[in-house]
Amino acid sequence: MSAVFPTVREVLALDPVRHGAPRLVAGDAGLDRPVRWVHVAEVPDIATLLGGGELVLTTGIGLPADDAGLRAFIDDLADVGVSGLVVELGRRYVSGVPRVMVAAAQRRGLPLVELRRATPFVRITEAVHALIVDAQLHELRATEEIHQRFTELSVEGAGPAEVVRQAAELAGCPVVLENLSRQVLAYDPAGESAELLLDGWEEHSRRIRPAGRTAYDADSGWLVTTVGARGQDWGRLLLRWPGGGDLGDGGSRPAGTPPTRLTILVERAASTLALGRLIRRDAEGLERQLHRTLLTALLDHSRPVDEVALRAKALGVTLDRRHLVGVVVRHRLDEPVADGAPAGESGLWADAAPARLRDLAEAVGQALREAKLTALTSAVDDQAVGALLALPDVAAEERALTAFATALRRIRLDTAPSRPVAVRADAPAAPSRPVTVRPDAATARVAGVRGEAGEGRGPAGRADGPRSAGVTPDPGTGRPDAVVVAAGSGVGSLREARRSLIEARQIADAARRDRRDLPIFRLPHVGLAGLLHLLRDEPRVQTFVERELGALLSHDARHPREQLLGTLRAYLDQGRNKSAAAAAAHLSRPAFYERLARIGRILDVDLDSVEACLSLHVALLALDAIRHG
Repeated sequence: MSAVFPTVREVLALDPVRHGAPRLVAGDAGLDRPVRWVHVAEVPDIATLLGGGELVLTTGIGLPADDAGLRAFIDDLADVGVSGLVVELGRRYVSGVPRVMVAAAQRRGLPLVELRRATPFVRITEAVHALIVDAQLHELRATEEIHQRFTELSVEGAGPAEVVRQAAELAGCPVVLENLSRQVLAYDPAGESAELLLDGWEEHSRRIRPAGRTAYDADSGWLVTTVGARGQDWGRLLLRWPGGGDLGDGGSRPAGTPPTRLTILVERAASTLALGRLIRRDAEGLERQLHRTLLTALLDHSRPVDEVALRAKALGVTLDRRHLVGVVVRHRLDEPVADGAPAGESGLWADAAPARLRDLAEAVGQALREAKLTALTSAVDDQAVGALLALPDVAAEERALTAFATALRRIRLDTAPSRPVAVRADAPAAPSRPVTVRPDAATARVAGVRGEAGEGRGPAGRADGPRSAGVTPDPGTGRPDAVVVAAGSGVGSLREARRSLIEARQIADAARRDRRDLPIFRLPHVGLAGLLHLLRDEPRVQTFVERELGALLSHDARHPREQLLGTLRAYLDQGRNKSAAAAAAHLSRPAFYERLARIGRILDVDLDSVEACLSLHVALLALDAIRHG
């Protein structure tokens, strides 16, 4: 994109100026200076009336006659920041401007132009001012297009990938959206090589350290703005500006100052991303309330517990004075997406997700019936089905869970297709009402409550997108369509049921990467790594990682041959045993000790402190979850 103002070079190319047979005699290095206005002057002290950026036109009749006066005149113009000086020959100077003016202008880098033919100055001023006004109008129109485009995206609820694509299209430059841990959430290379753009992105991004919420980092060539709302920042939007090259509409700009419209564009795009995140979060809560499902009412606190109990009793499920256990069943792998579909079947694979969730919900309902259990059951997001078991007492918990898991596994094995099935686009979606499942129920209805990707509600929100399910064998079972059954802690009242359901959902998310084929996953099976895995998209966890390890990661980014993070990892993995850690890192003990000392200085921590090392170890585990989640 071009600057608002034309340059001296562009002014010299205008027809009224070319009519005067212009000749540049000094200051060719300043030809790309922007011309803010054109000013005609015939007095030597005109500099006091100028503000910088003007192109001064003169016949020279009022200029000083002595060399010192001419030098002072040129110095005054250069000091105030004029763009250039144009002198018409014929009235004061016939064959050319004085050599002292040429030398002074060359010394100060001020473009000095002779007009060897008489030219009405008014035609030059009209032409230049028209060019300036047209450029300003172009800038205003471009800014209006930016606001209109991103307003439409906000109204349409466009996802991050679409917002980034539109930003790159408007800018003509690569755009990258990253989270607080410098992991790429979305990008558009704007026609350039995506491989080169993203190669070593985390280390490269950590070197981009602009001053301010929106700023340009001249060293790296990236224009950066923070993304977030309501005081909670969760990412950065970066636009790579080529630094003054011609971007398509005829103008140019000096290095170091991106066009204003680019700043407006990245800030508007960041606002759209932040607003979209908030809208999707609120829309999900509203959708659940509209569906009026009792299970989601418990999860969202959208209805009083007493009302939930009353409505559940009316449905034939007694929740008062019962032992309640939250259960969540989900696929180990996410739903198939269009990008991983066979050629010509992308639409069918993309539409398989609702049917896949419906099949899982039906299997859960059937398993509850076969196990003779009473429960409320419903989809809790795009990937998982939840159930709240109502048991007569604590003693029945293990027996009931075992019976349910056994029945579900048998049903899944009986009904599992031999290969993935592509569902037609017009296939019926999952029902939208909650279900009460009783031993004598003939059928079970399952509510298809949608989740929203990207809001920390399970793996569907991961930046790398869902992986194709039904194709890759599950790491724990070898089956392509295996599921995880997770149960929360049993509770004695409906007011505590939400805790059991949320715990079950967290356990199910964390257990997806557990290679053990357990019938039921409970909280002791998950561990700290699993907990951090399910919290990997939480901005507060990413902020914690940056606070604990950011300085070291930045150091490693600046010194790629000296990766101190691996040294710290070896030290912590070996229980702070320096000798064992040095051996594990394949370093001599003096070299290892020296590295530890440097790590302590960089992070400003005492690596002999158990508490400090514990914090760093948790941050490392969280970093692994973020990078490889």
